[in-house]
Amino acid sequence: MSEHVKGLALTTLGVLFIVPDSLFVRLIDASAITTAFWRNLIAGGLILAFVLATQGPRAVTSLATTGRAGLAYLVFFGMAASGFVLAVSLTSVANVVFILAATPVFATVFSRIFLGEPISIRMVLTMAGVFAGLGLILRGSHETAGASWQGDLVALGVAACFAAAMTALRLLRGRSMLAAVPISLIGAALVLLPFADVMGPVAVQWPLLLAHGAFISMASSLMTMGPRYITSAEVSLLLLLESVLAPLLVWALLGEDPGIWAIWGGAVVIAVLLASNLWLLMRLQSSRR
Repeated sequence: MSEHVKGLALTTLGVLFIVPDSLFVRLIDASAITTAFWRNLIAGGLILAFVLATQGPRAVTSLATTGRAGLAYLVFFGMAASGFVLAVSLTSVANVVFILAATPVFATVFSRIFLGEPISIRMVLTMAGVFAGLGLILRGSHETAGASWQGDLVALGVAACFAAAMTALRLLRGRSMLAAVPISLIGAALVLLPFADVMGPVAVQWPLLLAHGAFISMASSLMTMGPRYITSAEVSLLLLLESVLAPLLVWALLGEDPGIWAIWGGAVVIAVLLASNLWLLMRLQSSRR
């Protein structure tokens, strides 16, 4: 198996494991803080056990040499992981995942500010289209049942945090940062601990909590390893699967109607990102010939 095929397979599996994330948040009967605590703690614990078993303690201790970039990744990834649960608790799943699809746009802006990378005409047009779609989603938040502009703003913050974490990761390209994922998740859980009803949902909901953490651990691990072997455009295209499948899954199983504004706005965001990344992929392929 070539490294490119390996990257595609790992990333696709990672995306599929992340699709039920919002469904678990809906099914678990607990506050957003409590759900985020257990989600982060279980997923972080499982990934840490895997890292220690396969790479040894040095994989964790070596994170001390990653400097500010490593610290930024730990902080922003943990904030995004916890913020996602809060966003889903405040607004519709469709709104959250469609807004999170805009993460590459935030990453482009951060790469310009912190890495000095130019913004291409393609990305300028992409950002204009994405923000138009986000405008439609926000426009309908006060009309759609279960949606709110407050939750939409939290989702925007989550997208920005994910983008910041990915930008920090680019400064550390060539290094495996899998060990940073559990440290970030467990650290976020410890921050939430004083505010969580730790034992409340455990008695009757431990299977859901365990399954939720297991799915997140698989998704986080695969999504950390897979993108090392494929282009960012391919990663962005595969991530669009979650934007399509997650709201459909919640709609089918729980009857959560995303609303017409979210559908139209999400369609604009996905279509723009799809066209943008396909165009980039074609350019990359033609330049290799």
